[in-house]
Order: sequence, then structure tokens, then C-alpha cells
Amino acid sequence: MTNSVAYLMPGETAMVLKLEGGRGYKARLAALGFTIGTPVKLVRKSPGGPLLVSLRGTQIALGFSEAERILVGPVEEKSTNIKDDGIAANYRIALAGQPNVGKSTVFNLLTGMNQHVGNWTGKTVDQKTGSFDYHSKRYSIVDLPGTYSLSANSEEELIAREYILQEHPDLVVAVVDAAILERNLYLVAELLLLPTPVLLVCNMMDVAEKEGIKVEPEVLEKAIGIPVVPMSASRGHGAEDLEAAIESMLLKKSEYRPNLPPILPAHRPILESVRQLVERYVPAVYPPDWVALKLLEGDEALCALMKERMPEAEWKDVGAILYEHEDAVLDIAGARYSWITRMVRAAVVEPPASRMGFTTKLDRILTHQFFGTAILILILGGVFWITFSLGAPLQAMLGSLLGHLGDAVRLWLAPYPKWMGELIAGGLFGGLGMVVTFLPILAIFYLALGLLEDTGYMARAAYLTDRFMHMMGLHGKSFMPIVLGFGCNVPAVLGTRIIESQKARVQTALLVPLVPCTARLAVISILAPIFFGKAALWVTWCLVGGNLAILAVLGLILHRVAFEDEHVAFIMELPLYHIPNARTIGLYIGENLLGFLKKAGTVILVASLIVWAISYFPTGNIETSYLGAVGLWLEPVSRLLGLPWQVFVALLTSFAAKENTVATLSVLYGNINAVLPQVIVPAAAAGLLAFQMLFVPCVGTIAAIKQETQSLKWTIFSFTLMLLLSFGAAFAVYRLGSLF
Repeated sequence: MTNSVAYLMPGETAMVLKLEGGRGYKARLAALGFTIGTPVKLVRKSPGGPLLVSLRGTQIALGFSEAERILVGPVEEKSTNIKDDGIAANYRIALAGQPNVGKSTVFNLLTGMNQHVGNWTGKTVDQKTGSFDYHSKRYSIVDLPGTYSLSANSEEELIAREYILQEHPDLVVAVVDAAILERNLYLVAELLLLPTPVLLVCNMMDVAEKEGIKVEPEVLEKAIGIPVVPMSASRGHGAEDLEAAIESMLLKKSEYRPNLPPILPAHRPILESVRQLVERYVPAVYPPDWVALKLLEGDEALCALMKERMPEAEWKDVGAILYEHEDAVLDIAGARYSWITRMVRAAVVEPPASRMGFTTKLDRILTHQFFGTAILILILGGVFWITFSLGAPLQAMLGSLLGHLGDAVRLWLAPYPKWMGELIAGGLFGGLGMVVTFLPILAIFYLALGLLEDTGYMARAAYLTDRFMHMMGLHGKSFMPIVLGFGCNVPAVLGTRIIESQKARVQTALLVPLVPCTARLAVISILAPIFFGKAALWVTWCLVGGNLAILAVLGLILHRVAFEDEHVAFIMELPLYHIPNARTIGLYIGENLLGFLKKAGTVILVASLIVWAISYFPTGNIETSYLGAVGLWLEPVSRLLGLPWQVFVALLTSFAAKENTVATLSVLYGNINAVLPQVIVPAAAAGLLAFQMLFVPCVGTIAAIKQETQSLKWTIFSFTLMLLLSFGAAFAVYRLGSLF
């Protein structure tokens, strides 16, 4: 299929196929570098104006009529075969699969620690890349987002298909769950329609065996016509076979004759009509037949793209055909599943109907309305109990160690100016060091959360909580980011993207800051015993319960008032239970702790040093320092809450990071265990803790809310709401407490 430069979109790259016009015109274009086979990229395009294109390291302006004479097509990938001299080639592999098929485990098994986590360009979705070496060759892997199909129903699905179509990987490795092949093969049926060759990985063979399902990979390979590799990635089985199969396919040693899903006879003339209408305007990177099929399926992203590229009259003709056959997507999906059924029937032996699988046995209890809910409460309670029972002593031990280290630094730097010793001991160890003591608590929490997620239990938790979430106009999927919020609000807000409804996604993002994150709870775990001794545990539970009660009431109000009582459908997969993979959980913990340390090494470090500096200079006395001046200015407000201005200022610094409350108090007061009970009465202390639990979320969470809601209005609303809630709750608690 040919196109012209005039119909490319900004940022789109294509290859020159033909030049039209007179001999002199062709010679001029050729002299500028427009030779056959040259990649050309459209940089800028404006209605009625010239086009700006890039090729051979330079940019060239073209009039629209001139650009129409440059015919282009898809960019051909250059051969990367290994030469006889033994020099290693670099192959690019895309790892695709539906959610919960163990794709990340396969990725981790292949790449080990040789991987990088970033973001897709212009997107908020994580991008994992890695590499491995096999027989002196380097293979780079991109772990595509988990997606059920290649229709643009979500950002993840759009990213996955655009990467395959636009980046031209050498191979797509499609991972499926051997225990639920029939549904997992739907994505494979779509991948086979793309130009890139596909290798199928039948993962979780051990889980299928436990469920009484026998899969014959050799038979499946013959039926589909592509290489099939059986794996049990969680046990480390099959990695070498996969590496060998990848090499064999890329070196053209394996036969690749895919048995493509058929197109129903009734659809063939319709597809041909659509293809003929749109072919001229299809982007160079897209196969026209595939675009026609996706348009018939009602793909919104491609419909919008083609509507933008085509003249209005011609798009109306396409729209008329699509409107007449708007239910064709059902027939297309039905035909694919008929094809899948034939593949599965040939290669899979199901257990007798009378046999109850392992997952079915567990789900009879764990998804039970009463017993399942009771077990969920016990599990979540146990997670928090273990987290703080084991983490608190380790935190205290680290805090004591840092205290001794600070004293040693002061002694070592005694001959030097006093501010140098105070900078390191008070600013660095007293501020940043105190935050680092939270690591044990975070590590234990993420370990527990990783275990629940990797076994498949979190989906059951979402199922069980759906009826409660519906009271707030949400569904069970909202429960997952809310639970994640107990670890950190930032990934919890980012996790709302699993929710399909925009309104429900925004509502959940607004509620997440009410979930007390580990940093807040860690601050409470330090301050509550200082003020309330043995009663600290009960005080903490009351604070957590209060936050969750406010979350429920606010969620109901938002649902009824701001989001117009919208009903949200709940459609979610419950994966099979399986043994968690130690490497996957280890990487999950490592990524979260590394993110925390990055924040500690940037935002919190800078904030701690700034707080120390403005509390030390210009006189070396906090009462006459710059911070003292700000605190004295705010003292009328802090007096309403019964707090010294120093404590109030410490609370305000938690906007940078919640841990800064303790860091700032340590900088300002030194030994907070001895000093704080002397300067704050119990009623004000209770108000202080309530303020800490409800205060404006950290700057990272605010940024995440802006990013996910794409709305400055909702971001300001969240900030203002939490500010009012924290002041109101602290004032009410202090005044009520003063009555007793």
C-alpha cells in the first residue's frame, strides 16, 4: 500500500517508494536526498501551509502539492542476522499477554536484574525493558502492558498495539495461561493478524496440572502453526527452551506458517469495500486490511484517526457501511472464538466435570459472602499487625543507631564551626535519617501485598468488597488502589487507571488521600506512644477508623452530588490461584523501596536541609531564626489547635513528604520523646495526630492526582478538601478533648 508524504501525520515515519513528476523535478528531489528506500519523517504540518519533513539528518520544507508527489510506504526493518565473523546482533522482542498470565515472571526470569523501569513516552503507564544474552547474541525485551485484546479500549491496549505496529520488533512473544487457554488465545488471534511473527509461551503448566488440565504443546503448535514453548516460570522451568526457541525463530530456523483466524464469508465483501475506501489514507505503519477489520469492529481510536485523515465525503461513505454493520464486532469475536475452540479441542484434555479444581475448592470459601468477608478482614488485619509488630522494633533500632551516629559526628566535628556538625547530625541524620528508619515497615508491607497479589487473592478481595464500594458509586476494582494506598498514595492514585469509568476513576483518585499511607502510619506509630503510652495502639486504630469513615461518607456525597449517581459496571477477571514467585515479589519490593529512597534522597533531603537551615540561621537559635519568624506569624492559627508554633510548622512541612513531620520535629526539638509531652497537652496531642492523618497529601500524590484526572479543578478540590478536613478535625478533637 502506497501513500504520500502529504498524508502523513506529524511524527510519522515512512519510506520513499516512488517520485512522481517531470525529470527535472525528480532530479531536484533526489539531490535533496529523496531517494528510493530513504526513511522520511513528517515534523510539522499546518492547514494551507508547507510541510516540514526530516530525512538524512536535515529538515526540508515542502509545499502540499510537492509532498503529494512523494509516494511512501511502511519502513522496512534492516536485516540483523549474525554475520559469519561472530559479531552479535541486537534483536528486539516484545513480550505480550493478558493480565495474570505470569508475563512479568517470564520477563524477570529472562532478564534477571538487567532491567529498567520507566514510562512510555507521553504516558503514565510503566515501561519495563531488559535484555539477556544467549549464544553470544544480545536480545532486548520490552514488557508490553497486560491487555485483553488489541482494541483501543484502554491506554494499555493502545500502547501494546502501537508499539508492535510502529516500532517493528523482530518478534512478539505471547504469554498465555495454560489453565485458561480458551480466553487467553483471543489476544494471540489478534496478534497473528499483525506483520510481526509470534512465538507462543504456554506458561503456568504446573497450575494447569493442579487443576487437572493436560495441555499438549506439540499438538497446539501444529494446530496454530507457530512455535509453542511450555513453561512454569514461577518455578524457573522452561527458560532455556524459550531462549532457544527465540533464537531459532529469529535466525529463521523454525517454521512459521500461522493458521490465521478466518474471516466470515459474509464479512469479506464488506471489508473489501471499507479497505478500498480507506487504503489511500491509512498511515504507512498500519496494514490496510487490519485497519479495515478494526474499523468494522468499531475501534474508536482508529475511527477517530481515519476520520481526521480522510475527506469528509469519503469518511461519510465509510461511516454508512460501519453503521449498517455496527454489530459486526460480535460476529468477528464469535468467529475468533470458534477458531480458538478448534485449537483448544485439539491440544487440551479437560478434567472430568465431576472433578473440582484447586481454585474452585478455595473459592467456595474465599469468595463466600460471609466467610470470605471475615477471612478478608482477618487477612488485612494480620497484614497491618505483622507490618508494625515486626517493623516498629527494627525502626526503633535504626533510629537509635542514627542517634548515636549523630552524636559521634558532633564530637568528631567539634573543632570545626558548630553549624557543620549540626548540619550533618541535625539536618542530615536527624531529618533524612529518621525517614530512612521507615524502610523496615515499608518492606514488610510490600512483601505482604506482593504475596496477596501474586497468589491471585487481591482479585477476590475486590470481588468481596464490590457491594460495599457500590454504596459510594464505585465497584470492587476501586478497592485495589485503596488498599495499595496503605503502602503509598502515589502508586495508589496511579493504580486507578485499571478502572474503566472516567468518573469512577476520578472519584477513587480523590478518595485515595484519605487512606493513611505507611508514611503517615509510621509517623503516628512514633508520635502516639510519646503522648499516649500503652493506649497508643487503640488511639491509632481510632484514627485509622476515623479516616475510613470519612472516606465512606465523602465517597457517598461525591457519588450523589458531583458524579450524578452514575452506575459503574463491574467486570473483572479472577485468576487461578498459584504459588507466588520469589523473584517477582523481590523485584516488586525492590522497585517500591527504591522509589521511596529516591524520594528520600531528593524531596525529603532537600526539605530536611532547608528546614534545618531556616531553623538554624541567622543566629543559631530557633527562636530567632527564619523559621521562628514564620512560626510566630502563624502562631494565632496554631494556638487555635493548642499547638506550639514549632509543632504546627512541622506539620506543614509534611506537604513535601509525610515523613517530614518527624524529621522537622527532630531537627527543632532534638529528643522528641522527652520534649513533646512537656509542650503539648493530651487533647492537643490527639488533635495533632488527627491533623497528621488528614492533612493535604504529599506533593507527589498531588502531582499524581493532576496526572490521572487531567484536571486542575479536581486537583485544587482535593488539596482544599483535605486542608479543610485536617483543620476541622484537629480543632474539633482538641476542643472536645479539652472538655474532659
